[in-house]
Parts: sequence; structure tokens; C-alpha cells
Amino acid sequence: MHHSDMRQNTSLLPPASVIVLTHNTCELTITCLKQFYQQALDHGWQVIVVDNGSTDGTYQRLTGLFPSVEVMRSEQNRGFAAGNNLGLRRAMGQAVILLNSDVLASFATLSRLPEFLAHYPQVGVVSPQLQTASGLPQAFAYGCDPTLPYLLQRGLCWLIWRKPLHDWGVAAPIEVDWVSGACMCVRRAAIEQVGLLDEGFFLYFEDNDWCLRMRNAGWKVMYVPTYAVTHLGGQSWPTPRQAGQHYRQSLRYFYQKHYGPLATGLLGVGLLGYQVLLKLMAFRLRKEED
Repeated sequence: MHHSDMRQNTSLLPPASVIVLTHNTCELTITCLKQFYQQALDHGWQVIVVDNGSTDGTYQRLTGLFPSVEVMRSEQNRGFAAGNNLGLRRAMGQAVILLNSDVLASFATLSRLPEFLAHYPQVGVVSPQLQTASGLPQAFAYGCDPTLPYLLQRGLCWLIWRKPLHDWGVAAPIEVDWVSGACMCVRRAAIEQVGLLDEGFFLYFEDNDWCLRMRNAGWKVMYVPTYAVTHLGGQSWPTPRQAGQHYRQSLRYFYQKHYGPLATGLLGVGLLGYQVLLKLMAFRLRKEED
């Protein structure tokens, strides 16, 4: 999505573009597209799939099955931000929906998101409620900025009371710091103002970063649980060990970018302490079981 592209007559642009990012999730992507793509195309929407370095024949299957869908391919898995940016550069819609391939969303639900943006001109980003396969509200579908006090509070809440800090099942729309990139609808004008996703993030916190940049530019971020999609979750994720490494790496990068060297140093100490504490607790549990 280049700045030159943005200056076109907006009345000629499709109302929305949907970008589906996939990595070795061919069958899921087919299921995902079948939920909405035909109605989307019938309504003049643009549907883009970015095959992020898949090795399971995704590109060939999708181009054969969905000739009206724009299928793009990256030779290697470049991560969430870089993969979606390939689609964002191609996106023409006045609103752009990022959609993971493991999300099941009807066109009726997806179409509500650009409508919400049209109705509330101060909102730059909107997300529906993410639900698990069993229909429960998904944890970490939205949240607060990951400041040191917030992370400490969240960590202690989990270690001591074994419960999350948030009630994920909110009933009414709320303004939040960030929403999940698994299904988010972003205003074209907001992307034009703040730029694309930061490719310094491979996995995790790229949505936090984008939402923070949007808020710094004066846009609101909204979570609207009255619309719901199903997020099967983690279908193309790495192993838990790799996921943990990506998480810590991205969190450190977020801190370096937004909070400065002192906070980043304190975060490093905190992460180390937290890992030691978890290992001690696991060791104690094992001893008790013996």
C-alpha cells in the first residue's frame, strides 16, 4: 500500500480488502476462504491470499480453486508482519481486514467491520470477538500495552491466583490499547498515516506495535464482541520453545522501540527472573509428586 496508491479517487476503490495469511495450512485456508470469498467478491471486495513460504502446495491448490482471488507467494516464511505487508502493498480497499487462515468468519460478520469504521470516523482499528472452537471468548484477543507494571501485575495474578488479569468475555464494545492481528479491520487513512506493519517483529507484538502507532496518531482501537469469529489458533505456529523465543525477542524489540534502554534492561532482568521462578515451581511440583 504505497502513498502514491492512496491518492486515487476513493469512490473508485473497493469498499474493503481481505488479506488471508497462510503458512502450511492449505486445507484450513480453503475452509477459511469458502466462508466468505464469493459474497465478498459479489460485493466488489478484493480478496488477497499471501502464501508465506508454504511447502505443502498451497499456492498451486489455491490458484486452481479460487481463480478470482489474488494469490501472492513469498519463497520463504517471512513472519506475520512481512507476510501481511506483501498483501497490504497490493490492497486497494478503503478498509483492510487482516485474517489468519485459521479463522472462520462469515461475510455477514466481516462486512460489519468496515461498516463500523464508516459509522465511527475516529476509529482506526476494529476487531470482532475471537472465539475458541468451543464458542468461548479467546484469551488475549485484546489488551493493554505491555508496560512493566502491567506485565508484573499479569505475571503475579497468574502465579499467585492462577487466573487471568482480564475478563475476556466482555459484552459491550470497548476501547482498548490493542487487538489481535488474527482478525482486525484497519482504516486505509490510518495505514496511510502510520505506515505498514514493522517487519522487525517476526511473530508476536506486531499488532501491539501497529495499534500503539495508530493511537499515537490519534486513532481509536475498538474491540466489538457483538460480532464474533472462530479462531482455531496456533495452526501454523512453531513449537512451544520456538514460540517462547519469538515472544521474548519481539517483546524486547517492542521495548527498545517504545520504552527506551532502561525499561528494556529491566524487562530483561524480569524475564530472566520469571523463567527461573517457573523452573523452580515446576521442580517443586515434581518433587511433591515423587
